[in-house]
Amino acid sequence: MFPKPQQENLHEHVETVAENAEREITASRRSQSHLRHVGGILLIIYAIQLSLFGILAWLVHIYPVNPIDITITREFQENPTSWLKISMIAISFAGNLFVIPCLVLLAALIFWLAGLRLEAVFVVALCVVSLWVNTLVKILVARPRPTGHLVDVFQATSGQSFPSGHVMAYLAFWGLLFSFGIILFRGTRWWRIALLMVSAFFVALIGPSRIYLGDHWASDVLGAYLIGGVLLGIALWIYIKLKERGIMETERARTRPTRSNAFRSFNSK
Repeated sequence: MFPKPQQENLHEHVETVAENAEREITASRRSQSHLRHVGGILLIIYAIQLSLFGILAWLVHIYPVNPIDITITREFQENPTSWLKISMIAISFAGNLFVIPCLVLLAALIFWLAGLRLEAVFVVALCVVSLWVNTLVKILVARPRPTGHLVDVFQATSGQSFPSGHVMAYLAFWGLLFSFGIILFRGTRWWRIALLMVSAFFVALIGPSRIYLGDHWASDVLGAYLIGGVLLGIALWIYIKLKERGIMETERARTRPTRSNAFRSFNSK
């Protein structure tokens, strides 16, 4: 038997350990409950987006040309100034067939060399999946592109119209870079602000540029934002799950948050 003072100290120590354990369990339960709640909300949002996308795809398949799309495009093209036309062409240029693959591979290479292997894989994977989905939907819906006798077509493009390939590609690439800028990094360093601003700029303006140039109808752009947003959301959910488990995490990436406060830590231990 322990002396009475030691017994009291041992009893207090056990109580302290038990209280700490209880607090950790309670916090863990609250965290899991919060995550389930957020996950449920996101599932509802994605379900709504997919439903709207399905309805929109059916409508444009049945009615390839409609007065609403024509009116919106003509409103966009009311101001045919040269600087605006050049700006819209410049915004769309990064989505060209030979440009976007180079940007994707360059970004993946930078992430890989920086020790962010999982991010490099996701940049390539999401862009490839987005291209496959876009190609499949275009074949199924088979909607013709806008023609010159209905609206001005500043850039004639071949292929089907719904959904916009540029918008989906920009959401997959620039949208993912924007998300990485929020998830991976913190603070107000100039390179983080630049990454967020440039990515948001391209994602926000690629849709209007496709309408203005006469490459797509407004419903093509809306459909691309809907399905592209779902793909991006699912990719980010999978990415965070893998990131928390340390999948493909290098030693340099694991220890970087301890060396610099510009990086977030995903160490759950």
